[in-house]
Amino acid sequence: MVNLKINGKSVSVPEGSTVLEAAKAANIEIPTLCFLNGVNCAGSCRMCVVEATGARGLVAACVYPVSEGMEVRTNTPKCRQSRKMTLELLLSTHKKKCLTCPRNMTCELQRLALEYGADADKFATAAPDTPLDTSSPFLIRDNDKCINCRRCVAACKNLQGVEAIGPIGRGYAVHIGGAFERPTIETNCVGCGQCIVACPVGALVEKSGTDAVWKAMSDPEKKVVFFTAPSIRATLSEEFGLPVGTNVEGKMVAAIRRLGDVEVFNMDVTADLTILEEASELVDRVKNNKPLPMFTSCCPGWIKYIEHNYPEMLPNLSTCKSPQQMFGALLKTYYCEKNGIEPENLFVVSVIPCTAKKFEVERPELKKDVDVALTTRELARMIRTAGIKFADLEDEDYDDPFRIATGGGAIFGATGGVMEAALRTAAHMLDGKFEVLDFKEVRGTNPIKEAKYKVAGITVKVAVASGLANAKAIMEDIKAGRKNYTFVEIMACPGGCINGGGQPNVPDSVRNWTDLKTLRAKALYNYDKKLEYRASHDSPTVKMLYDEYFDQPNSHKAHEVLHTEYTPREKY
Repeated sequence: MVNLKINGKSVSVPEGSTVLEAAKAANIEIPTLCFLNGVNCAGSCRMCVVEATGARGLVAACVYPVSEGMEVRTNTPKCRQSRKMTLELLLSTHKKKCLTCPRNMTCELQRLALEYGADADKFATAAPDTPLDTSSPFLIRDNDKCINCRRCVAACKNLQGVEAIGPIGRGYAVHIGGAFERPTIETNCVGCGQCIVACPVGALVEKSGTDAVWKAMSDPEKKVVFFTAPSIRATLSEEFGLPVGTNVEGKMVAAIRRLGDVEVFNMDVTADLTILEEASELVDRVKNNKPLPMFTSCCPGWIKYIEHNYPEMLPNLSTCKSPQQMFGALLKTYYCEKNGIEPENLFVVSVIPCTAKKFEVERPELKKDVDVALTTRELARMIRTAGIKFADLEDEDYDDPFRIATGGGAIFGATGGVMEAALRTAAHMLDGKFEVLDFKEVRGTNPIKEAKYKVAGITVKVAVASGLANAKAIMEDIKAGRKNYTFVEIMACPGGCINGGGQPNVPDSVRNWTDLKTLRAKALYNYDKKLEYRASHDSPTVKMLYDEYFDQPNSHKAHEVLHTEYTPREKY
């Protein structure tokens, strides 16, 4: 341990700690912009400068190591003046359209400028006017709002291993973009949105679908239905000031109903349906020596990643559509037939944690079964626009016939959740007496998890990875023959959907020091424990769907509606 003083307060921290970490231990907040814990630590923005004994001038707290007996001052006139100057220089080239920016009131630059009394026009320059990159269906890049903190670049490289973006040019002209100035849609971007949640300002935002939803709800010819992904119940709370990990399922359903004349369904139903189809496919592959390992296919960011980088492994992907697309297909077929609705008059809205789902909606092979995919952030904006007092709402339940689902569907939102739900059902299919429901070896937010289970005399080796950089490590091990798995779950976002690119923008003071992934996942596992049905094959809703429409898992009808194919893509 190293002993030092920060603003006169004694603190002991492990050797190798930075001044920023020591300040946190002393409950002292130092402002940051380029720093993102576990993602980016460059000391380049100079917002976290402090005075420290033994140092020449101001030093960046996020990279400066502590030493025995050091004395640090974080709030001297020199520190405050330097930070204010930094903010004024950043604002000199920043597009100051704050009132209409999606990040208004959640922007780190805006917050700090207010706190330090920065003069936005002190170093006035000509208004920037760089064209927006709107080429993709999921993201808008506005480089006139970019502050060159490089957090998006670090997220794309370090967390995801995709490296679709990077700095272009030098000096004053440097900006962020795709190689050779390619627009986003022409890069190997997988649409995960981790760059969006990393961005401290409004330079990167999702392409919004809210206008289309408002329009559909006002069209008397359209019947509008919503369905919500498993993780939304555990994250929407943060948009309305509730503690991280608060389950607000009942309030969420009530709020959506108050947006307009809509029905609200539970996407956990098609998560359960995915498990029945996927587990059946896995058992068939194991028994009949078909390509193994089988990879999960519910994450569209992972699907696009493997299409770009490992097209030779596409036969190993489960052919199951994602729960989002299964629900869209189910609504445009079974639901429309049962209720005498023309599919073109049914407007389907998914609420999802992920910007890659917006790309998935546009995939031609999926036939536009989902009309609009809204992120958690977009739903929250709609609720606020409608003047709904979210925290005051009484809980309401989903609408029938897609109301009841299982814990297996609910835990889809956390890394390892798809694997655990599939194991609950696949083990039951292989051995009807196998009733274990908790596969704790695949739980938790470790980037890579491995386990081995013996069921009906068959050894099943599984692996779970979240974050595409970790997915790459697993894929390379499989290709080289170093690993031999039966079943592999991949989620593009670190921690899974609960940390997706469409989840709430969290202040740096929280994101840098709070284990969001664990707290959000805990809400899902607690929800799973309390449910009457925990294994997907026990779902009465799924049983009804097979009895009335699909006959059995992997039937001809099920393949027509619930399965898909994949597209090899250029590797840039």
